[in-house]
Amino acid sequence: MKQWRAKLVFGFFLLFCALILTKLFYLQVKKGQYFEAMALGQQISFQEIKAERGAILLAGGQPLASTKKKTVIYVIPSKIPESELASTTKKIAEIASIPEEETAFLLKKGDSFKKDISETAYEALKREIIPGIAVDQVSVRFYPLGDLACQTIGFANEEGQGQYGLEGYYNDILQGKEVLRNKSFVPDFLSSFLESNLTQSNKGADIYLTLNHNIQNFSQNLLKQAKENWGFDSAQIIVAEPLTGKILALAVSPSYDINEFAKEKNLDVFLNPTTQKLFEPGSVFKPITMAAGLEEGLVEPDTEYTDTGAVELGGPAIYNFEKKVWGKQTMAGVLENSINTGAIFVEQKLGKNLFLKYIDNFGFFDKTGIDLQGEIYSRNETLKKGYPRDFASASFGQGIQLTSLQLVRAFSALANGGTLVKPYIVEKIIFANGQEKVTQPKEGSRVISKNASAKITAMLVGVVKNASGSRTKIPGYYIAGKSGTAQVPLPRGGGYYEDQTIQSYIGYFPAKSPRFLVFVRMDNPKGSKSAGWSSGPIFKDLVQHIIDLYQIPPDY
Repeated sequence: MKQWRAKLVFGFFLLFCALILTKLFYLQVKKGQYFEAMALGQQISFQEIKAERGAILLAGGQPLASTKKKTVIYVIPSKIPESELASTTKKIAEIASIPEEETAFLLKKGDSFKKDISETAYEALKREIIPGIAVDQVSVRFYPLGDLACQTIGFANEEGQGQYGLEGYYNDILQGKEVLRNKSFVPDFLSSFLESNLTQSNKGADIYLTLNHNIQNFSQNLLKQAKENWGFDSAQIIVAEPLTGKILALAVSPSYDINEFAKEKNLDVFLNPTTQKLFEPGSVFKPITMAAGLEEGLVEPDTEYTDTGAVELGGPAIYNFEKKVWGKQTMAGVLENSINTGAIFVEQKLGKNLFLKYIDNFGFFDKTGIDLQGEIYSRNETLKKGYPRDFASASFGQGIQLTSLQLVRAFSALANGGTLVKPYIVEKIIFANGQEKVTQPKEGSRVISKNASAKITAMLVGVVKNASGSRTKIPGYYIAGKSGTAQVPLPRGGGYYEDQTIQSYIGYFPAKSPRFLVFVRMDNPKGSKSAGWSSGPIFKDLVQHIIDLYQIPPDY
């Protein structure tokens, strides 16, 4: 009996030893690396360092977006002892420069919050341990010029992610690389030096824009004045180089202070309407139709036709503006007097397929490819499947949808000898290692011949020179231009608003050797029947400013 008990006890002992050995094998072999890392983690402290976001700068080097340091206090009410609540409330009020009553209210509410504080307060508190309070120095995005080119720039949100515009499009290269730094055994006096060094070596790229500060600022001021004069719903100005596609100004109204983006309640203001909103252009489209007719040899500037004031193609008749009847007219007269039936005359000579071919060739069925976030375009499928009446309307810019930048690209082809260019707004990118990437202008396909380009340019010079009521003439200079007053379609189709228009003016100069193209557009200006009275004078003021700025000599 005693021998049996001894064997039983010995068996339990062996089983216990086996369990211990199994557990040790599991801890030391199977999970050895895990626990080794856990132990090491108690000795080594890592800090995640967020790289400094790259700057966005104007062509001359003036920053539009940069990164700066700010100091903040974090308050967690639940961590503040009841016995210290009164004294802590007073201290927070002093540190954050906010009324003590407001501080008490925030603490009573119980939600954690943060406030900006001075660097002096930060330095005084950064080594002090106060329950429920912490201070830190953080990097924030700063836009020193406020609303200048705001829709073009976009913004970086509180998490440091780019939203809209350039901040969104180039987010990956602007934000740089995050790195981990081993803080163990690093003296305090070396810590900030190492952090700064790592931040700089991994910082995001700096982006230099094509925007000209002077022209951009002048354009925005023109829109501010125009808002007072005409009370429009929205407006925009684009200035570009027609030979290269370089964008010199891209101004939009309404604008907003980018530093205060979080306070904006109308999110629509963040969109860039030059690339993110479609419109029917109206008569500024007539030169596109005319250029196609010239290229095909179907019309010449002196080709004549007789205007009866209307065209019948099924459904309601299509009339000229204010139902005017012009009688016998040349193609040059069609543009100078902006005759709808004259544009239809050219479109009918082209025919549906050829007309659509030129709309496609001029880039109206594709994006421009500009380096801004969220560019849209219309395939104009309804037009493609349409009836003769739809093509007739499209010939003078109604029933066809496009963006302002698409129109600017197409007009650049009229100006530069007949080739499409790719619009761009970034001149160069400089990376943290010093490497530079410079944008090279891209010449696209040929749309019309140099001969057709010269003819349409001469006709548009005639528009500025001879059009009745022209308000865009500048003595001594040949300017090619065209106004457009378009109806605004109802959002669900089935017609147009009776009391709304889009009034625009587009042109380029010096006409014989174009260096600049200017587009001015106002949506629903009040008290103006046509673009010649509203957008035309703004176009003239901007052209005169550019002439003075670049000291362009007169043509005659």
